[in-house]
Amino acid sequence: MTSLADKATAFLDLHQPGNPVILPTVWDAWSAKLVAEAGFRGLTIGSHPLADSMGKADKEGMTFAEVLVRVREITATVDIPVSVDLESGYAEKPSRIIEGLLEAGAIGFNIEDSVHSEGGRLRSPQEHADLVAELRSAADAAGVPVVINARTDVFLRPDTGTAQERLESTLTRMKLAAQAGASVLYPVGRHEPEVQRTLTAELPLPVNAIGLPGQSSPAYFAELGVARVSFGPFFQAALTEQANQLLAGWR
Repeated sequence: MTSLADKATAFLDLHQPGNPVILPTVWDAWSAKLVAEAGFRGLTIGSHPLADSMGKADKEGMTFAEVLVRVREITATVDIPVSVDLESGYAEKPSRIIEGLLEAGAIGFNIEDSVHSEGGRLRSPQEHADLVAELRSAADAAGVPVVINARTDVFLRPDTGTAQERLESTLTRMKLAAQAGASVLYPVGRHEPEVQRTLTAELPLPVNAIGLPGQSSPAYFAELGVARVSFGPFFQAALTEQANQLLAGWR
């Protein structure tokens, strides 16, 4: 059996700018098995689709313990690397986040700068970087090079300034996260090509982008210099649309 450390190293190696790793976003053992059997080399567990599958709300409507239960079910079903959207960390200590993640068999995670346990406030750039540093320190202590996907929500928040100001803020935040020990950078949002090119050109680590199943393609993101593509809630949404079409004739 591959060790978690080896799996984490191999997972990070898949992140190649211009040759992005495609990580379909799943929510349970069934969807994870579907992705693994389709031949993908890794997957992500999305907070939004996971919460929907449990009848819970996104933005930390689930507890960290509830998330780990589902993570264990998924890692017990597939042998490919699993990364987990841990939202803003469920108000857990960094050491507990890393401990729980590794115990559940995952080797990577997203961590965002919107603090849902505190009314959705946005962490300051340095505050978020400090959290990334604490998480990296905890992973180092555990002996596993956990793939930390540092996310910023600035592009999703028009109240943070003009489009140019949000781009500049995003670059500042992501560069600080990189210096703090992030492995991948995730300026979440659907970006125009010129903005995506600026992000991939100016950020010092592999960049994660969101893909829409059935609309975009690996080649599109490769040309923009992206290193990682995940689907957020859009894979589940696409399957929901298909299911509704199948069921419509039976009502």
